[in-house]
Amino acid sequence: MSEWSTKAAEQWDQFASDWHSNSDTMWEKGSRRTILPFFERQVSPADGPILDAGCADGYASCKLATLGYNVEGVDIAGEMIRLANDRAKQAGLAIPFQTGDISRLPFADDTFAGVLSINVVEFTPSPLKAIRELRRVLIPGGVLVLGILGPTAGPRAHSYRRLYDEQTIQNTMMPWEAKQLATENGFQLLEEEPVYKEGVTPDIAGRLRVELREAVSFLTVFALQKVEA
Repeated sequence: MSEWSTKAAEQWDQFASDWHSNSDTMWEKGSRRTILPFFERQVSPADGPILDAGCADGYASCKLATLGYNVEGVDIAGEMIRLANDRAKQAGLAIPFQTGDISRLPFADDTFAGVLSINVVEFTPSPLKAIRELRRVLIPGGVLVLGILGPTAGPRAHSYRRLYDEQTIQNTMMPWEAKQLATENGFQLLEEEPVYKEGVTPDIAGRLRVELREAVSFLTVFALQKVEA
């Protein structure tokens, strides 16, 4: 692994316990509660196998598997994969989980009908390489559901020390940048859905242009379809 990847794996190993204790709440009631319904609208179990790229402790993978999806999971942190395997075993699910870098995925071209990757691409040394790699493993017409942190999301603090010329594990990338990067590199946008920060009510959001909705989001989720380059 690269120096970046090694450092990222070490830090996410340290975060794994706290992440695991909060993941059920995040996916069921918190900032990630709308993501799996959004994914279900874009990719059906009948479309083919899917990849949870940056699967963390496997919560989403296990949830999708119970919905009938043929899912695999990959994450850079070994401790996250251990927790994912434990979760799947406890649920009686046979889900292949493995450690891996989403910038260099251990899968053949055109393998997956769908890829779920939430708040992962901005935690790579090159978001462009990561997006191209996620595209590589998708079948023609396959869909990437990509989640990108909003401008004021708390986890962006991971990138702050770059201002002191220190190596960090996060690239600061805006939702609009991720969308444009994807559409310039073999994807077309199907749909986007913001997850708003607390205090942004539907009546406020409904009056805003797309770029302003992204600006007040905790994260924005994009459905991106692989097209011929």
